Amino acid sequence: MGRGRAKAKQTKVARELKYHSPNTDLAALQRELAGTAAAESDEQLDDEYDEYDVDDDSKDADEDPNWAIRRTR
Repeated sequence: MGRGRAKAKQTKVARELKYHSPNTDLAALQRELAGTAAAESDEQLDDEYDEYDVDDDSKDADEDPNWAIRRTR
């Protein structure tokens, strides 16, 4: 009980989104999809955040031969 109002509002919102889409700025969309020359490369971002990178490869369970024994305990 009490779900009628909520469902009616959801239906109203869904109908508005379906039939009355907002004006889309196609020029902005094209700029976003095309990318810009000023965008930072992945390597630049990697270098910037290297100090926060956690290297926990030594703790990978699948490389440890005794992982199954520890998991069953």
